[in-house]
This record gives sequence, C-alpha cells and structure tokens, in this order.
Amino acid sequence: MADKATRIDLFSLRTPAMRAFHLTWMAFFVCFFAWFACAPLMPLIKREFALSADQVANINIAAVAVTILVRLVVGPMCDRYGPRKVYSGLLLAGALPVLGAAVATGYGSFLLCRLLIGAVGASFVITQYHTSMMFAPNVVGTANATTAGWGNTGAGAAQALIPLLLAAIIVLGVGESSAWRVALVVPGLAMPVMAAFYWRFTQDCPQGNFAALRAQGIAIDGGKKGGWASFRAACANYRVWMLFITYAACFGVEVFIHNIAAIYYVDHFQLSLKEAGMAAGSFGLLALFARALGGWVSDRAAASRGLEVRSTLLCALIVGEGLGLLCFAHANSIAAALVAMLVFGLFTHMACGATYALVPFIDRKALGGVAGIIGAGGNVGAVAAGFLMKGVGGIQQTLATLGVLVTLSALCALAVRFSGEHKAREAALRERALASAAAPAANTQGMAN
Repeated sequence: MADKATRIDLFSLRTPAMRAFHLTWMAFFVCFFAWFACAPLMPLIKREFALSADQVANINIAAVAVTILVRLVVGPMCDRYGPRKVYSGLLLAGALPVLGAAVATGYGSFLLCRLLIGAVGASFVITQYHTSMMFAPNVVGTANATTAGWGNTGAGAAQALIPLLLAAIIVLGVGESSAWRVALVVPGLAMPVMAAFYWRFTQDCPQGNFAALRAQGIAIDGGKKGGWASFRAACANYRVWMLFITYAACFGVEVFIHNIAAIYYVDHFQLSLKEAGMAAGSFGLLALFARALGGWVSDRAAASRGLEVRSTLLCALIVGEGLGLLCFAHANSIAAALVAMLVFGLFTHMACGATYALVPFIDRKALGGVAGIIGAGGNVGAVAAGFLMKGVGGIQQTLATLGVLVTLSALCALAVRFSGEHKAREAALRERALASAAAPAANTQGMAN
C-alpha cells in the first residue's frame, strides 16, 4: 500500500502507476472500438446477408455472451499471472476474430466471429484490476472510473467513426459489400500494435511484475489467494452478487444501447446511417467524462462520510438511470430522444464508475475474482436485455421494460454494507497511504529549509 500512487499526475508517464493508467485506457479503447465496430455496420451487413430480425438479435446476444465467461476467467488470471501478460495476450488473441469477421461469408460465420470478438470485452476487468493495483484508496475510485470511462469511449468512437471510415472507403471506389469488410481491418490491426506497447511499457504493480516478486518471496496485495482461490472467495461474498446485479443494470444497459441504438434511430426516426451513427456515438462519448465523474464523486463523498456512502450514491445514480431510460423509451421526436438518451446516459456511465469505485474495497485479497464476477454481471445484463427484446418483439417496448427493471435494481446497491471492522481497516489503509505519500514531501521541504 505504501508504494501505491496517492495522486493522478495526468500529464506524466514517469511512474509505473501513470504508465499503467494511460496504457490501460488506451488498450481498453482499442478493445472496445474493435468490439463495437460491427454495430454501426449492421444495417449493411443485415442487407448483404439477408438477415432476419431474429438473426440480428442472435448476433447482438452473441456479441456479449462469451464476454461473461471470459470476464470470469481473466480476473483470477490477473491474480495468477499479472495484468501485463493477460492484457497483452487478450489483445493478440482478440485480433483474430475481428479480422475473421471481415471475411465472413454468411450468417453462420459472421455469428461465430461476433461471438469470439466478445472476448475482448473482458479488457475492462484487466483495466480495473491494473489501476486498482497501482492507486491508493483515496484516488482509486477516480483512477478506475477515469480509465474505464476513457476506454469506454472506444464504443462511442466506433459508432461515430466507423460510418465515416466506411464513407471514405466508398469514395475511394470500393463497393459497399467490400467497404464494410475493409473498415473492420482497421481495429483488427490496431490490437497487436497495442499489445506490443502494453508488454513493453507496463508492469504488474508498483514494485514490479508478479513473477519476479513471487520469486523473491514477496507477497502481492490483491493476489494473495491466487487464481481460482480468489474466484471462490469472491463467490462467497454477498456484496459481489449485489454489485453483479447493479452492474448488469448499468453496464448491461450501456452495451445493449450500443448494439441497438443505430438501428433504432434508423428504423424508428428514419435517420440516415451516418446520422444514426452520430446520434448513437454521442451516448458512448459521454464516457469521456461521465464515468470519471462517478468515480470522483464516490471518492470525494467517501473522504468525508466513509465507505458506505459509496453504495448510497450508486443507488441514487441507478434510480436516475432507470427514470431516464423510461423517458427515452417514450420519446416521440428525435430531439426528445436525444435529450433523454444523453440524460439517462449520464447516469448510466456515472453508475458504472461508482460501481468500480466500490470494487477495490470488497475484498482486497480476492481482487481479481471480485472484479471478474462483477464485470461479468454487466454482460449478463446485456445478454438478458437481448433475450428480453426477442421476447417482447420491439426495441421501444424493451427499453420501457428495462427502465422499470433498472430502477428496481437500485435496491441491491443499498444492500452493500460493511462491518465496523472492515470500515476501520479500510480507513487505516487510506491513512497509511496518505502518510507514506506525505513523508517524502515533508523531507523534501525540510531539506529545502
């Protein structure tokens, strides 16, 4: 704890913490850009492969389904092998199905590639794990939320930029049936490049890499139980499952919106593909600041009112999300829909940030398991929303139903409570980290005098 960063020096790359901070959000951005690159292209892909509404729904479900399993796996893998190795490996492996989607020949092959692409969504868990290892309790919520938020904009950037890239490719003389395939090559090639940077310039924790530290007999905070023991410990903690549900309600809805927004704006409001992409992209681009805002507010509130105010704040944000989602579902004009989407999107992203501002405090000795299970909850929510849409039969009715369910899920956030001993231990860790950070500054001041 003494070596963890107690501040975020945004424009610095000198320390391991800040290098991890910037490279985690960049890697996350690349992964999410690749994960959602297909979404704004779906109207073209739907036409080329003559997809039915049911097949489109299956593709949307496949896009998030496998992420559930991979998120559960990569959390304990981070505990065992370290985030540097796991992230680099995920980036390299994830490039293959992205490039595979570009050469798909029909519904079956595209569905398989879309399923496998979903694995890169597990990048979120590694991002949150890595920043949790690097930053002290006073700023870890802000660090987690900021890296997640900036990385999450990869989804919004894909919605906004992929149609523009597609248009540029068509202007160069490439036909529509080939242009969308060329557009998918861009994120496919970006992933191995990012993997090389991550491997070269990051380390697992402030003291170094897990393998070298364990060889020296040094214990690692966050991975003491290691591998699947971490997963089992997380499974036994009821708070993990409460946050599993709340994350399903916020991040699950976020992913669902990313997958259906472009088609919804085209079908319901008769926008062009480019206009729909820009409208859908605005939702994702809220992550530039909204996730970070959720984590920052959580850190500030906890500094003055203690650990449990983090869960109370999360409850309030999810209620705001649910009510805003209901307004979006019933909007009858494009202007009203855009305003409602931005309002409920603000609450959604802030709730995601506030959730992972709580994660590092659930069980420090099983951090990978906790982060993985809660992260998987988000994708369970997205898959559930996909099946709900198949059952209900329409996007608008699905959105209205989700608004009610999300509002009710806020009660789970209120159920996250901590013992007096747990709160005292976390307060002591916070004070110790702040004291360790203040000591060098005091020594420097004394030498100057």
